[in-house]
Amino acid sequence: MTRKLVAGNWKMNLSLPEGIALAKEVEAQLLANPTGDVQVVLGVPFSHLTAISHALEGEVAVSAQDCSANESGAFTGEVSAMMVASTGAEYVILGHSERREYHGEENALLAEKVNMALEHGLKVIYCCGEVLSERENNQQFEVVGDQILEGLFHLSKEQMKEVVIAYEPVWAIGTGVTASSEQAQEMHAFIRSLLQKQYGVIAAENTSILYGGSCKPANAQELFSEKDVDGGLIGGASLKANDFVAIINSF
Repeated sequence: MTRKLVAGNWKMNLSLPEGIALAKEVEAQLLANPTGDVQVVLGVPFSHLTAISHALEGEVAVSAQDCSANESGAFTGEVSAMMVASTGAEYVILGHSERREYHGEENALLAEKVNMALEHGLKVIYCCGEVLSERENNQQFEVVGDQILEGLFHLSKEQMKEVVIAYEPVWAIGTGVTASSEQAQEMHAFIRSLLQKQYGVIAAENTSILYGGSCKPANAQELFSEKDVDGGLIGGASLKANDFVAIINSF
């Protein structure tokens, strides 16, 4: 995988026709003005995965926003990694702060989900980040370190090649507040140092670490200019083709 990566997370938004139209518009703009070495990913609702995967020409990859830790069985409403992979999706977002907060997902469960996703050939975008109280108590490095240690560091070096890490300062998601580029760089450098200790310099340098906290066209270039910020996991701005492509072009 290229280290530069911008992923959109549509969350629970857009009807299927709206989603197909948006995905096609994003791809059309990228085909008209190629991004070069930037991988672009769209994280779409489960109900949209197959149609959008089939509607695109290959310039943009498709991601699920979650998957089950279970292979199959009596788990009503759940969607397995095998099912996600069968739609044509290439990625899955795991451990997003909203899944952690609203669904009580903890690191041990996420480690199981990571295993299942990799087993079925999906690339993982693994989210980590601290809430406001943890930042105020200067616990951000401890919290993020534990999320990575417990969720990812059971993986082999080969498996880690299929993992992207997204740092989400939870206090900056949907609040209009953005971590400064210096704050983002500080945490990204910390994450890369953990990867280096666990997997070595080359593996650490080749792992994409994305910023996931209110990244917009107005601040993307400043954030992406930092040494260890390799792109973004984009929420609201990914719902508008022009804004999303402007963020991609910030590289």
